[in-house]
Amino acid sequence: MTDPSRAFSPRDPRDTTRVVVTGMGVKSPAGNTVEDAYATVLSGKPQAAVIPEFLDLGLPVTIGCPVQGFAPEEYFSRAERRQLDRTAQLGVAAAADAVADSGPGHTGDPTRSGVYVGSGGVSLAAAMALADPWLAGPRAKVPVTTVPLLMPNSTAARIAIRHGMHGPCLTVSAACASGAMAIGEAVQAIRAGGVDRAVAGGTDALLAPFFIAAFARLGALSRRNEAPSAASRPFDDDRDGFVMGEGAAFLVLERAEDAAARGARVYGEITGYTATTDGSHIVSPEQDGIPLARAMRAALGQAGLRPEDVGHVNSHGSSTLAGDQAEANALRAVFGAGTTPPITALKGVTGYLLGAGGAFEAAIALRCAQDGLVPPVPNFGGGPEATGLDVVTTGPRRVPPGPVLSCSVGFGGHNAALVLSPGRPGRPWSPSPDITTISVGGVLRRTLEHSEPQP
Repeated sequence: MTDPSRAFSPRDPRDTTRVVVTGMGVKSPAGNTVEDAYATVLSGKPQAAVIPEFLDLGLPVTIGCPVQGFAPEEYFSRAERRQLDRTAQLGVAAAADAVADSGPGHTGDPTRSGVYVGSGGVSLAAAMALADPWLAGPRAKVPVTTVPLLMPNSTAARIAIRHGMHGPCLTVSAACASGAMAIGEAVQAIRAGGVDRAVAGGTDALLAPFFIAAFARLGALSRRNEAPSAASRPFDDDRDGFVMGEGAAFLVLERAEDAAARGARVYGEITGYTATTDGSHIVSPEQDGIPLARAMRAALGQAGLRPEDVGHVNSHGSSTLAGDQAEANALRAVFGAGTTPPITALKGVTGYLLGAGGAFEAAIALRCAQDGLVPPVPNFGGGPEATGLDVVTTGPRRVPPGPVLSCSVGFGGHNAALVLSPGRPGRPWSPSPDITTISVGGVLRRTLEHSEPQP
């Protein structure tokens, strides 16, 4: 019987629809623009810090990775701010930045524009904030904004309303794989001909006392309260859990020919996406890594790539023992021990952004793919799980620009794999049928008529 983790399914040659990224927006602990976040991630500087509001609450964990410098009043009216919790505010703002970044000239049918939002926490923080005073006091009245605040689809609906999008408007909740799955589902909708354009990404903001206590009780959080910058340690032998973060990231996706027709700048192309489920445990991933490996291989097959064509891997890198073990096994199953491409793990810098993580990592992976740089993993000193993995340390590593495999894993056994191939910064995209595919140094390249020299 064939090992499903070894199966390879090449992309169907009849699938000619290409989906490109023309806009990106982020709100994150690493920065509130893509370029600021990209620079912070390349620096390898952890953003974890003590949360002053947590210090006198008797919490076992008092550190986190908050979004700093976000000004909701720059995006929302006073009335809107009353109707949107922090998860929705971060998400709608990041989506607005992505739409603005995608440039002018969108003249398509608004009924063929969709919104795809991933969130693991949806409106849980708002529910806690509203329910606590109501339960403690008179129960005759609740704020008139309660229902808008608690709607799990609030972020998606607000994005559609703001940008006049009248196609599908969906909320995907698959724990920490939510953002990556939202992007992948949008890509599939465009390929299937259901929509021509989509705003897709993820948002989450559960950096609040109740959720810190809950994740700590589960044993998922690092307790390095005295050394926050050393707390997030993906694949390191001395890890003791992840650092809770918050954030949002969104991409504007469209058909390549539409982007070319309006002269859009293109960050790159989503060439592969697959989701799988462990189906074995509610919080612990399958330790042999086979379900995640199956997602990786299927995404590569959809992109028409072999494992040796991958320029680098953006790992999920949870900084938990069970998570790192499972992912390491999956990576070795796909690439072979000792032959993996360079591997990074952005959670060492940003902490765990929950449902926003996969979308944030997709945005940063595209920038890395463009420049041929792989960010370092802070606090990594080695460990048995990392045996045979080429984990990048110390500083950014230069590699030939090429496709990136980005992996996301969520509680419940959710796995998602995206393959992102770089565009040419500052130049309009040309979906020419004359593109040829060559392999140089193990990295698949698409060479255009006036391609730039490689480093």
